[in-house]
Amino acid sequence: MTTKVTALFDKIWQQYLTITPSAKKIHHLLGNGNDVINDHVAYRTFNIDKVNLDKLAKHLLSIGYTECGQYDFSAKKLTAKHFEHSDNTMPKVFISELRVDEFSAKIQTIIHDLVDPLADNISEQTDFLYSGRPWQISSTNYKILLKASEYAAWLAAWGYRANHFTVSINHLDSFDCIIDVNNTLKNAGYTLNSIGGEIKGDKTVKLEQSSTLADKALVEFSDVTLEIPSCFYEFAKRYPLANGKLYTGFVTASADKIFESTNAT
Repeated sequence: MTTKVTALFDKIWQQYLTITPSAKKIHHLLGNGNDVINDHVAYRTFNIDKVNLDKLAKHLLSIGYTECGQYDFSAKKLTAKHFEHSDNTMPKVFISELRVDEFSAKIQTIIHDLVDPLADNISEQTDFLYSGRPWQISSTNYKILLKASEYAAWLAAWGYRANHFTVSINHLDSFDCIIDVNNTLKNAGYTLNSIGGEIKGDKTVKLEQSSTLADKALVEFSDVTLEIPSCFYEFAKRYPLANGKLYTGFVTASADKIFESTNAT
């Protein structure tokens, strides 16, 4: 089963690198040329039946993942779940979905015009988690979505791909402190997401996180090609619970700020 997991995430990783070239360099920098363990991979989707969170999760459940946590982001109008594999060297997966029905009629129409024409079984495609954007969208509608929800605009532009991968600091040979990781990245010329502080969380919540700002890449909209934020790289340090096992969940207040790594500035 882990062979299937590895094969899936290899494909997801290769797709991610095509629009996140900094990730390969950072991977090499922090791993000293060796492989690194991914703490988690994140996905975005809409809460519309044919592409909702549970439809994405089916791909994970079929290869040994189980649902382990639920989260609510009221300000961003998101619901999320995370999934874990019995082999803890396999990445956790954090899937969120936008509650489309909580937006204005105009925003709902734009999003439904993207999703409604898709085949009912589109999410059942074996490559769905790395299939990219299955619809066309104009730059005008992208910009309208951007004003209402950066999350919605990013998803409309990029479709189905990992929004970010996450280096597990706990598994790095040369680092055991998130401050050292951050300083190494900044010294190498990378810009970190400083919204809510460069480090989100602390030992008391058992999880520290930081992230780069998203790379930028070209998107072919239906009317024009624009360079917009693509994906980013995250870094996580986990701390043990009272039973000695590392905390494996997520902290909503921290994740809320991590989402903003793809903000268009």
